[in-house]
Amino acid sequence: MSTEGESVTAKLSGKRTMVMMFIKRAFWLVFYLGGTMKAVVTIIGEDKVGIISAVSNILSNCNCNILDINQTVMREYFTMIMLVDLEKMTMSMTELQNEFSVVEEEMKLSIRVQREDIFKKMHEV
Repeated sequence: MSTEGESVTAKLSGKRTMVMMFIKRAFWLVFYLGGTMKAVVTIIGEDKVGIISAVSNILSNCNCNILDINQTVMREYFTMIMLVDLEKMTMSMTELQNEFSVVEEEMKLSIRVQREDIFKKMHEV
């Protein structure tokens, strides 16, 4: 006989597992696509209309190409991981982060961008 607390714990564990699968896929993409400068963009928050549009428009406006995208909605929560090509980016990483900060505040999201070289250095240790 399981209790309600055990049920909630099992559901949360399942959500964490799903997010970890997305992150592992993003790492794989970063390490095995090689070549140009890339970054992983992660977006997490309550699901609402316009998230993909807002993030994609920022990337398009600074000439970043989306190489791969994986998104899911887990109940009311939206999660997305994108691999983007920064080779022809027309702004700095700081400016890109600032653009995403505006969307974060407006849409109550968490948006993170991490460059490929940082991922590689993290795994050399």
